[in-house]
Amino acid sequence: MPFFQSLSTEDQVPHAFQKFNTGIERPLLELQEKIMRSKDSPLSEGQREFIAAFVSATNACGYCAGAHSAAAQEFGVEERLLTSILEDIDSAEIEDNLKPLFKYVKKLTLESAKMVQADADAVFQAGWSERALYDAIAVCSLFNFMNRYVDGLGLSVNPGQFAKEGKMLKQGYDRADFLKLK
Repeated sequence: MPFFQSLSTEDQVPHAFQKFNTGIERPLLELQEKIMRSKDSPLSEGQREFIAAFVSATNACGYCAGAHSAAAQEFGVEERLLTSILEDIDSAEIEDNLKPLFKYVKKLTLESAKMVQADADAVFQAGWSERALYDAIAVCSLFNFMNRYVDGLGLSVNPGQFAKEGKMLKQGYDRADFLKLK
């Protein structure tokens, strides 16, 4: 149930953007598009959506976890992998080189002040470049922000909408043209 009387239980992020339209919404969509859909990232779009879903689930943000899990599935990430990685990164059925990356974003989400060089070194030793880690950090940071935005507004989790949202997200984030944002 939204915390704002001007939002309905069916309203989602685009509705809140349109309702408030303070001028931050379009730049935020552009930032999301750049982070999540940049073609020059060493991380695939599916991997970035998987990280977004993982960070959101780690934060217990059901809205973002569901939507971005569905988006990751649109890019070929199997649904069971999110459950598996949330239970235990080390035994998750993902590529071994992804495990240090997910450990990094989990620690960054839960204990950011405790990050140390060894955390980054584990990612580099797994074969990832500085740019890959940088992009993972950007996704993690973006979704820590979005989780607080969604939860702060009290937007409702509607699992029946996740597949539709996943398909929309696959098409891109900067679809503000239909919202008539500043």
